[in-house]
Amino acid sequence: MKEIQIIEEYIQRLLDESTPLSPIWNVEILKGKEPSWNYIDGCMLSSILELYRLRKDRKYLDFVIHYTDYFVSEDGKIKTYDPSNYSLDDLSESRILFDLWEYTQNEKYRKAIEYTYTQIKTNPRTVEGNFWHKPRHPHQVWLDGLFMAQVFYMRYETQMNHKSHYSDIRHQYENVRKIMYNEEVKLYYHGYDSSRQSFWCDKTTGLSKGYWLRALGWYITSIVELLSDMDSTHEDYPFYQDLLKEAIDGILLYQDKKSKMFYQVIDQMDREGNYLETSGSAMISYVLLKGSRLGVLPPKYQAIGLEVFDGICNTYLSVKEGKINLGGICLLAGLGNALFRDGSFEYYISEPIVENDAKGVGPFIMAYIERLKVN
Repeated sequence: MKEIQIIEEYIQRLLDESTPLSPIWNVEILKGKEPSWNYIDGCMLSSILELYRLRKDRKYLDFVIHYTDYFVSEDGKIKTYDPSNYSLDDLSESRILFDLWEYTQNEKYRKAIEYTYTQIKTNPRTVEGNFWHKPRHPHQVWLDGLFMAQVFYMRYETQMNHKSHYSDIRHQYENVRKIMYNEEVKLYYHGYDSSRQSFWCDKTTGLSKGYWLRALGWYITSIVELLSDMDSTHEDYPFYQDLLKEAIDGILLYQDKKSKMFYQVIDQMDREGNYLETSGSAMISYVLLKGSRLGVLPPKYQAIGLEVFDGICNTYLSVKEGKINLGGICLLAGLGNALFRDGSFEYYISEPIVENDAKGVGPFIMAYIERLKVN
């Protein structure tokens, strides 16, 4: 199929034009931010590792090894990453270390896993028991952070710690379901401040104002990854399965009927300035396809996942000046730091929309891999 050929050429372009110091998929670095161990690169490198897992083509593994070795030293320390900074975002990329250790048996990757786990053991928590998102966002839980920390945490507990802290992971998800889910609209709020001190939160509930698509995408992706990585015979498995189906069913209520994608502010499709957004839509496609393949979602969800993926290709995959690009990606969004980051509709639609950033490209490739697995 022509579309598959285009995507394959696009992936190869991303590899050919990227180095640890200048990754084409990290728009923030291209705009002047220093290279670092970060969740954006983690999105891309994890998708390349999945390509290796699928095809066993050594070029994919070699690329990730070369890229990662710029940051990971022989003693397991990671350049630019300090566990005592307690940033869940910074921790996130370390999930790729499990695969690298599996494929290479190089001890430095195991040491780097243990180095990262020191953050899990001591990360500050809210009064309810959830990890703070970052020290500059104290007492706050963001949906983003569940993906950033819990995927690594679950894999560590499954592979290296005898499932000793499964109950802690479940407790954090139970808190989020209890506090951050809106039963009426069937969606999760982006953030929660247990201290009720942030300017962006409701002073009674501690919740942010609205529903950001990519935050919901991070959340459901974290759950499908937990289900993939955990012991499927464990008593907690059905809990996550039910949590995933409830969340995805709520999200699907807001699918755009024409494009099959989803809007940046998911529940306000008709408001001026809102737009179909790629990264969150790609995460939804990935979760639907992987969830149905794993049997944690009913088979009918596979067809929906495929139509979302095709919608992204039809809407935002393009060729410009001979180069393939993926557009419609929200560069970033968060709560706090500056007064304009207030969780409002106006805020979410004001952030830059870019091409080729791994926050969209990584999930897009993951969804593409799942599409390739469909019989």
